[in-house]
Amino acid sequence: MSSASVEQSFIDERPRLFQIAYRMMGTVVDAEDALQDVFVRLRTTQPNEVAAPKAYLTRAVVRRCLDGWKSARRRREQYVGPWLPEPLDASLESSANRQQEVAESVSLAFLVVLESLNPVERAVFLLHEVFQYSYDEIATIVDKEPAACRQLAHRAREKVRENRPRFTASPEAHQQLVGRFMQACRSGELAELQAILADDVTLYSDGGGLTPAARVPLEGIDRVTRFVLGLRAKAQRYGVAVSLETCEVNGKTAIRQLVDGRLYAVISFEVDGERIRRMYSVLNPEKRASIAAAQDLKGV
Repeated sequence: MSSASVEQSFIDERPRLFQIAYRMMGTVVDAEDALQDVFVRLRTTQPNEVAAPKAYLTRAVVRRCLDGWKSARRRREQYVGPWLPEPLDASLESSANRQQEVAESVSLAFLVVLESLNPVERAVFLLHEVFQYSYDEIATIVDKEPAACRQLAHRAREKVRENRPRFTASPEAHQQLVGRFMQACRSGELAELQAILADDVTLYSDGGGLTPAARVPLEGIDRVTRFVLGLRAKAQRYGVAVSLETCEVNGKTAIRQLVDGRLYAVISFEVDGERIRRMYSVLNPEKRASIAAAQDLKGV
């Protein structure tokens, strides 16, 4: 295989490799950095070392992500307030990601659950449960015995099952609840807002110390409704132009909050079909950069 063929293999495989790296790292920036490092290293690799390009590239990306977790862990330990994954614009998703079971694995709620796994558990779980790799294939990727990979996958499944949302709503039910939430925020109707929020609803806000945000999760319907309607009242009092629009991020209907026409926050939801149970508000400008760029390209 020639060097040009190896590089072309990377280009062909890049959408799939990005999906693996994004799920591993939780941010677009870290995923792109991993792919860039692999590509640079690939250009100095002898072509005869790449007998099976797909397997070689998958291993290279996963190993780079595992190495990247060392610095990522340090950054998260120093993070100001709750850390949330970076929202992923629908335009960055591959066509294969449109399958419901694969789309579910990239939802923000699911990525939050993956934070309960250590890096190797996360890699094994994703490769087997989402990307359908066999344990023999995974063993060569993570440098473990197949039996050890089975045990890691079992442990990861138990953790995911323990932390995963108990209810799965249809895309239509999810979209409807998000739309009702948006209308209730626009109108300021307390009764409607309370009708669609679970009693134990939790709101997570990620400002990263760069944008004002609640530094601890807000729990309970009373606290969340007071907070949401309080923001609306504050905007009206100071004459700030705030608008809400639905969008699609991480395979789910979400909301873009615009302030004076510019993206200010991306809000994702976890619903049970009847009520909203979790809200994830990403205000950190570094994490909404890809959404903002997509918005500019679309002329929003």
